[in-house]
Amino acid sequence: MSGFVAVLGGFASGVLLRSLFVLGWPVIVFVLLLAALCGAAAFLQPRRASTLGAVFFIFLALGIVRASLADTPLPTPFAASVKERVSYEGIVVADPDLRDANQSVEVRVRQGDASTIMLAIASRTPIVRVGERVRVSGTLEAPEAFADDNGRVFHYDKYLEREGVRFILNFSFIRVEAPAPWYSLPAALARVKHTFLNGIAATLPEPDASLAGGVVIGGKSGLGSDLQRAFARSGLVQIIVLSGYNVMVVAEWVMYGVGLFALPRRWSAAAGVLALLLFVGVAGASATTLRAGLMALIALYARATGRSYAAGRALLAVVLLMLLYNPLLLAFDPGFGLSVAATAGLIWLAPRIEPLFSFVKNLFWKNAIATTLAAQVAVLPLLLYDTGTLSLVAIPANLLAMPLVPAAMAFSALAGLAGILFSAIAPLLGIVIAFPAYLAMRFLVLLATGSTALPFAAFILPAFPFVLVLAAYAALIFLASSKRFSTTLQLRFAKNAST
Repeated sequence: MSGFVAVLGGFASGVLLRSLFVLGWPVIVFVLLLAALCGAAAFLQPRRASTLGAVFFIFLALGIVRASLADTPLPTPFAASVKERVSYEGIVVADPDLRDANQSVEVRVRQGDASTIMLAIASRTPIVRVGERVRVSGTLEAPEAFADDNGRVFHYDKYLEREGVRFILNFSFIRVEAPAPWYSLPAALARVKHTFLNGIAATLPEPDASLAGGVVIGGKSGLGSDLQRAFARSGLVQIIVLSGYNVMVVAEWVMYGVGLFALPRRWSAAAGVLALLLFVGVAGASATTLRAGLMALIALYARATGRSYAAGRALLAVVLLMLLYNPLLLAFDPGFGLSVAATAGLIWLAPRIEPLFSFVKNLFWKNAIATTLAAQVAVLPLLLYDTGTLSLVAIPANLLAMPLVPAAMAFSALAGLAGILFSAIAPLLGIVIAFPAYLAMRFLVLLATGSTALPFAAFILPAFPFVLVLAAYAALIFLASSKRFSTTLQLRFAKNAST
């Protein structure tokens, strides 16, 4: 495990350093010299620390190289037209992000031998779908980093680049030229998604329909800025952002259903894998969804083969693979970082926290308290650095909400199916079937809005240097790995609880 940590730690450190600073070949050569010194020390006097140091520095250099390769200039044919009014023909590559007054549409365009993805900011009409060929015109802009009112710099250019978007088309006009071809897999998956969302919309009112869609397959479109802000300030935003928990719940449901037919374990696991792949594809295959899907795939493989599943190793392996594929995720995708931090908290912090609540006799609530605290503590340093929002109601709100999430997912899925099946022939029956989903959504909405309405529910902290984030995570790693500290803390908690 320590060797794996050295590999990922070195590679991730190299990617992070190159993402934040301009590092050239002299720095890479210097790091390789450090690796050679550690290797020589390990050769002359074999010590594990020297060997791990050599591995760390080698992968540190590789991380710098990989991040350097990802730092590419703007495509020349398009960069020459920045600040000009342009018109292109292209293919819609992702579901539009619908806002209160406009929509953001990712369109892949081609000019000569060069191609790129542009983010077109247009009115909410016409409605466009994945795979459609469109004519898009607007003012071409190169995205830039900007600072918010609290001094936090948001690298908007890199945030878009992590998804391949290099330009923005402001004040856009979109015209659909041709529908998506029948053989387009992304278009087919998008149609499945929208059929389901339309089914929910046929049985539930807004914003409950949009929230139900977000609970099942992720996404915040249609919730409105006020409700999105309430979920963020209450610490409940992960409910509407697809996570490994949601993905694994779907896989477990499928495996349980297949298991009712007394099929071999490998068959049920295979069905779970197929359902998981379909679910990730329908949800849009974002970085967070892919990480969750990869971890769930490893878990399903372990279950099918009877091999033990080491969640920590799986997380490290998935993070390494994703950074190899796209190093921009580490520094410029807040959702990816928060997702990894939350998962790490559940794996390594929760087992340390749960014994502290030995006085809680109900096993379900003891586990719920431990996992909620672990996830919230793990994401807190990164969340404060990214947004500055310190929510004092996040832990109690999550304790009330998280036990309901599996049931809310099931009720929302049932509402979507009822809308698909009965909206045309018996709409009232579909509404009746969706009533439990309506109650669940109402509870979540009231919990988010009610908790943020409390006095001193959340505070905005001023910007602070990233080194404090690193120090906070170093302290968390120490607490999670120190058995002596954990035992002392448990004894004190038990003593206080008994008195």
